[in-house]
Amino acid sequence: MRRTVMSTASIALLLGAAACASKPEPAPVAPTPVAEKTAPATTGTVVEEPTRVIDSGPTAGSMEDFTVNVGDRVYFDLDQYRLDADDQDILQRQAAWLQSYPGVRILVAGNCDERGTREYNLALGERRASIVKDYLVSLGVDPARIETVSYGKERPLATESNQAAWALNRNGFTQILSGATS
Repeated sequence: MRRTVMSTASIALLLGAAACASKPEPAPVAPTPVAEKTAPATTGTVVEEPTRVIDSGPTAGSMEDFTVNVGDRVYFDLDQYRLDADDQDILQRQAAWLQSYPGVRILVAGNCDERGTREYNLALGERRASIVKDYLVSLGVDPARIETVSYGKERPLATESNQAAWALNRNGFTQILSGATS
């Protein structure tokens, strides 16, 4: 019998070539017999199946539902309290939501940017809150369910002093006071 001695490099070359070869077909595997399962003895213990939690969004009728699915703010131009088409669309959704949940009471807050005097901004904020309330009432929301307040420039969303921040701070904010689900 003849023996061939191969160097480590030769073995590595052969293994490398084998690895690059096309993948062989897997050999057929005989089916493995399945052991028969027997039911465990009942001991009076109830085994609960694991439940899958699926995040389906906010709970209907909740504050989060109102904020996420309806919208809780409308925005105004500088020194204005007129509702544009986008504002009206949001308020129409708010009115529809409020009609679906007749036990909900809201507060509409009028807000302004930092420019102008305190007195001027309080008066403008009141006009903004009132126009939002009046529009909701015109859509069928009971006025007894709506309170209004003006915060003027006292509760800004953005604290910077630039056009973008001022635009965010000129708003009418609808806040749920009571009656929403948790």
